[in-house]
Amino acid sequence: MLKVAVITYEDRGSYASSNEVDEDELLEKVLLGLGIDFKFEVWSDPKVDWKKYAFLLIKSPWDYFDRYAEFLTWCQRIQELGIPTLNSMDTIIWNSDKWYLKEIQEKGFPIVPTHYLRKKEPFDLSNYFLEFNTDELIIKPTVSGGSKNTLKLQKESWREKQEMIAALLNQEDFMVQPFVEEVAITGEYSYLFFNGKFSHAVLKSPKKGEFRVQHFFGGSIHAVIPNPGQLEYMQKLVDTFAKDTLYARVDGVWTEGVFYLMELELIEPYLFLFTSEMAMENYKMSLLERICGNKDLLLK
Repeated sequence: MLKVAVITYEDRGSYASSNEVDEDELLEKVLLGLGIDFKFEVWSDPKVDWKKYAFLLIKSPWDYFDRYAEFLTWCQRIQELGIPTLNSMDTIIWNSDKWYLKEIQEKGFPIVPTHYLRKKEPFDLSNYFLEFNTDELIIKPTVSGGSKNTLKLQKESWREKQEMIAALLNQEDFMVQPFVEEVAITGEYSYLFFNGKFSHAVLKSPKKGEFRVQHFFGGSIHAVIPNPGQLEYMQKLVDTFAKDTLYARVDGVWTEGVFYLMELELIEPYLFLFTSEMAMENYKMSLLERICGNKDLLLK
């Protein structure tokens, strides 16, 4: 029987909030129900014998951005061992640094306007307030999650944080974007795909006075039903950049009929499985198809 390692992180639960469903627990129930031989393994645990696993299911290495060099070394080791992963390790490495958005934009898919700042690069954010014609900027690391070191800056007062920004930029690359009003007013949309097929979608709305939509900042989640035109566009994006993935999450905002991509999550996205029974069923069937290669096993 295939033995599967489900990849999680060291301080499991620390990135979740009290009102967030633990998807590791949901996945555990699904795999037990399917009769899969599996074990949760912490990616950074040096004691794990990875060679005993037929493949790795990358679910929630949610601290990878805090230990990025270590994470990339681990990814390389798994590649050298020749152990298949879901999603593929090449995809995960590509997706782990948000410089990938530049490649997506170059292929003709709109992203939120972005300027990249290299580590230790001199900067003057005044230029970007002018370039983006905005009074508010968002800056965040290109390797990040959970809004880590994400700052909202005002045109008239950003220099008060210049020293702090310089210290952050001394450590890693950053991206600069205009603040997108639609995020605060409406929210950010997430479209979930399993095995390249659309499953479900949600709207993540921030609480009043907040610009970050995550659960742990008080954001709320609502299931939504995309129209055919929206789905056609999302499918094209997934087909272009997320081929042969078990899971893909397309995050962004709609502005005057145009979708601006904020992130294409292919490494460790929260899947919002709690939003409907169909979401759980779609995930379960996709896992079965990948792990067993035979959906008919469900009927046994």
